[in-house]
Amino acid sequence: MKTASMKNLYGLLIAVTCFSTLASAQVVEEIIARVNNQIITSSEFSRNKDELRDDVKKQDAANADKLYAEREGDILRDLIDQQLLLEKGKDLGISGDTELIKQLDQMRKDMKLDTMEDLEKAASSQGISYEDFKQNIRNRIITQKVIGDEVGQRLYGTITKDDEQKFYDEHKSEMEQPEAIKLSEILVTPAKPAAPDAGAPKPDADAKQAADAVALAAAEAKTNDLLKQIRGGASFEDIAKKNSDGPSAAQGGDLGSFKRGTLAKELEDVTFAMKAGEVSDAIRTKQGYVILKVTEHQRAGIPAMKDVEPRIQDALYYQKLQPALRAYLTKLREEAYIDVKTGYVDTGASPNETKPIETAAAKEADKNLKKKKKKFLWVL
Repeated sequence: MKTASMKNLYGLLIAVTCFSTLASAQVVEEIIARVNNQIITSSEFSRNKDELRDDVKKQDAANADKLYAEREGDILRDLIDQQLLLEKGKDLGISGDTELIKQLDQMRKDMKLDTMEDLEKAASSQGISYEDFKQNIRNRIITQKVIGDEVGQRLYGTITKDDEQKFYDEHKSEMEQPEAIKLSEILVTPAKPAAPDAGAPKPDADAKQAADAVALAAAEAKTNDLLKQIRGGASFEDIAKKNSDGPSAAQGGDLGSFKRGTLAKELEDVTFAMKAGEVSDAIRTKQGYVILKVTEHQRAGIPAMKDVEPRIQDALYYQKLQPALRAYLTKLREEAYIDVKTGYVDTGASPNETKPIETAAAKEADKNLKKKKKKFLWVL
């Protein structure tokens, strides 16, 4: 049976193409577009159509056919876009190697694997080339980096206060929010009594109750000492990492966000009366004693503009990003040599594009490529 982690890996790996079967079978494959010295094949095009169909089903199963029809025409455009961005990344010296290592290591941690070799084995067990898998991730890193450096960085300076105010006024109703808080905890549980030696008589109920009371008192004393350290200026997060018995200890006690009505009443009454940054007294719970910190307190209603300014800036940024990116890609197209097979349409094409000229060198390159095990049909 596949674990959830293995299923997640399979979802990531399925987008990577393994051509070993095609190569061994001497498959003749159709080229539908050339972008400078790179090619886009019919199998790539078909695979992207399948991926789009899967994506829209996950996004909105009820309207999947409509969404697919709206976006199908841009598949070839997007493949050409990717080739242009990858080539630009190469020109800019962007390799993506460092970020690739970080992402693979994070993937390994998320899947609770011990080594990178284990991650490679997990990939291989799905019948997918690990090198192709890594290249797929590297390509995504490079294209995102090029977009950020060449397009994104220039956009923030174009967003004005008037733009922000207008967006806020037009979207106020969408910003209405319930009251919620973000909490962190330090949990101290009573120590469990040591198991009696083999053959020793079991403690009676009174003795067990007395031992539990001692352990609970010790937990309370420890909690109050930790609270004293925090009130004295110690970092709540550091104290949580070193002393909390809760599962959130490694995250500095972070418990996430809670809307009003989702916490136990005794905890809600305390925490929803606190401001962001405030720390509670020691609170007795079924598990022991807990100290709670309100790291954020979101009031109900429409927030003031200053409180949502970063969100507004991000929304305006993405509004401007698409047309700016399209203009940038059009410029790259006009600097490149792109040829698309008759019957296929590049919806991002510019009328100023230069068509490649078939030279003797290009013909020789075609001839050499045809000698490879995996043969392509040059039909352009």
